[in-house]
Amino acid sequence: MTRPIVYLVGAGPGDPDLITVRGVKCLRQAEVVIYDRLVTPELLDYAPPSAEKIYAGKSAGSHSLQQEAINALLVEKAWQDKIVVRLKGGDPFVLGRGGEEALALVEAGIPFEIVPGVTSAIAGPAYAGIPITHRGLATSFALVTGHRRHDKEDGLRQIPPLPQADTLVVLMTITNLSTIVERLLIEGKSPDTPAALIHRATTPRQKVLVASLENIVKRAKEEDIKPPSILIVGEVVSLRERLRWNVELET
Repeated sequence: MTRPIVYLVGAGPGDPDLITVRGVKCLRQAEVVIYDRLVTPELLDYAPPSAEKIYAGKSAGSHSLQQEAINALLVEKAWQDKIVVRLKGGDPFVLGRGGEEALALVEAGIPFEIVPGVTSAIAGPAYAGIPITHRGLATSFALVTGHRRHDKEDGLRQIPPLPQADTLVVLMTITNLSTIVERLLIEGKSPDTPAALIHRATTPRQKVLVASLENIVKRAKEEDIKPPSILIVGEVVSLRERLRWNVELET
């Protein structure tokens, strides 16, 4: 069997200890590492010193490389018969454009392997003491992105109807936070529903803000919560005070 040339590796949610064993093995044999903005820098130390390391980070309104250029770069390096690791924050297939990159490799006829990672959508709430499901409070959860491409429509139309689930987790949420909250209230979510914002989840810079849904936007402005942050909406947020095991992370 032809060896994989490109590994699409999930780097995990931020804490470098949360990368998978398989992910570390891939990095240790890498000849090229193409990494994202939210990848913890310590993870690059797993790669050999001789490995070429290329930053391909993206944030709202600022891209070091456009997605099409990243796709082309993966293909280019693979055609040089290099072992390429595409290191992506969280999980490659969870709101991370890993599917687009994999399709580009398929179209170019390049072998690849997907190495799943721990997504911040689950690890972030867990590190904050918020279980996204609980038999007595929530038996379902939905994950959505709060980021939409800019268009000429008003904010509410940029965010489609949100899924009906006991717990809603929204990644990339700060830019459109007020729109998301307004949409939830319009769709019938109680203003008293507990909500939480987690900034820089699982890292030493983690910050957690808890408020009611109707007050979360105001409190986020008061506390100057910045991206990257996760929004969790649902009764499970009320368990945080009893389950916040990682208190030292937030001091």
